[in-house]
Amino acid sequence: MGKREIIYALATLIGIIGANGADACTGITLKSNDDGVVVARTIEWGESEMDNMYTIVPRGYIQQSMLPGGDIGGMTFSSMYGYVGLAVVRPEWVVDGINEAGLSAGLFYFPGYGEYPEYNPDYASTTISDFQLVSWILSRFSTVDQVRDAIKRVRVTSIDPRASTAHWRVTEPSGKQIIIEIVDGNVNVYDSELGVLANSPEYPWHLKNLNNYVNLIPGTAGPVKIGPITLRAFGSGSGFLGLPGDFTPPSRFVRATFLQTYSIPQETTFDSAMQAFHILNNFDVPLGTEFPVGQAPVNMPSATQWTIANDTKNRIVYYHTMYNRTIRSIDLGQIDFANVKFQSYPLDTTKEQTIIPIQIQK
Repeated sequence: MGKREIIYALATLIGIIGANGADACTGITLKSNDDGVVVARTIEWGESEMDNMYTIVPRGYIQQSMLPGGDIGGMTFSSMYGYVGLAVVRPEWVVDGINEAGLSAGLFYFPGYGEYPEYNPDYASTTISDFQLVSWILSRFSTVDQVRDAIKRVRVTSIDPRASTAHWRVTEPSGKQIIIEIVDGNVNVYDSELGVLANSPEYPWHLKNLNNYVNLIPGTAGPVKIGPITLRAFGSGSGFLGLPGDFTPPSRFVRATFLQTYSIPQETTFDSAMQAFHILNNFDVPLGTEFPVGQAPVNMPSATQWTIANDTKNRIVYYHTMYNRTIRSIDLGQIDFANVKFQSYPLDTTKEQTIIPIQIQK
């Protein structure tokens, strides 16, 4: 990457992760009756269209991390495992994906609460930028315990100190999952039994906040007798009255937890992947809702630019985009990671929805 490309990429990246408009990623995890695990999430950005792409990385591919200011000189790592991921701005900046061992990793925005250790050039060889951490995880590890141990031996940094910080979710095919957050320069690794992640505040806060919704139940509430009258629900689903519907991270975390928990377990991992897209439809952010009336900076189909579901059992990546909600798939089993070349392509070949006309019989 040339210096001019680096400057452009940095400017684009700061625009994406340095503003509130990006703060809307929502992640869920579904388990199917065939012991499969699907890790799915949305990614939002309403200020402009991101350069969204998928990247295929072979075994043995060598990468070197960027450092603050855009210089190349951080930690060097090679791929023990081939992987496929969805990237933004640059092919190397994979923000969610899966490797051939079935390990899935994803970056979520974490503004206002995370703080990386101060960059020290003496530790450049063990320093990695936050937007390359997913690539490092997917290229080197097959279990969450390996990641839990290794993350303590690296120093995560921002390419630009003006940018928002991030936190990460890592999942293995067994369903074991961890959340990584760096606060006050210290790495915190949490076991994630729920499988849900949003943005700020810290993960433990979100778990405590669920106690505010102890009244929520699936199905219909009531009837309840109050003095001489009886109160009855207007319709089904009243047990969820009070479920927050706004787009703030705490509300999305609560909504994702309840919708994921009470959805019907599916027979196959494929069915769970398709179910994940239905659940995550509830988190699509209509463009314009993030800004005052009349002040949306662009006109796109959605602020939710893409949604991904990783099948960790069968090693398949599914995704759709704001332009085309037709689900596309990348089967890692069809890729020869020993011989394939590093490559990257736009998520959409044409930016329009696929429409299949119905042929009417005469």
